[in-house]
Amino acid sequence: MYIKDVTVENQVGLHARPATFFIQKANEYKSSIWVEKDDRRVNAKSLLGVLSLGIIGGTSIRIIADGSDEQLAVEGLVKLVSSGFNE
Repeated sequence: MYIKDVTVENQVGLHARPATFFIQKANEYKSSIWVEKDDRRVNAKSLLGVLSLGIIGGTSIRIIADGSDEQLAVEGLVKLVSSGFNE
């Protein structure tokens, strides 16, 4: 299991378009991946799950992966979130 915290940089957070990019990236990996905000954990490959967290800009989230490419998955998703989704 590999875990890393990241702050969502873009102002609007993980609304529909950035959430879609996030999920597409998560689906590139074989590992099971979760996003955690406060006490809630959802499947990072689920659009409804990610949107249900209500992640806004400036929010700190935790990305957790477990599987054969867990470190690559977490680092790839952290890089995407840190980039602000190019918005």
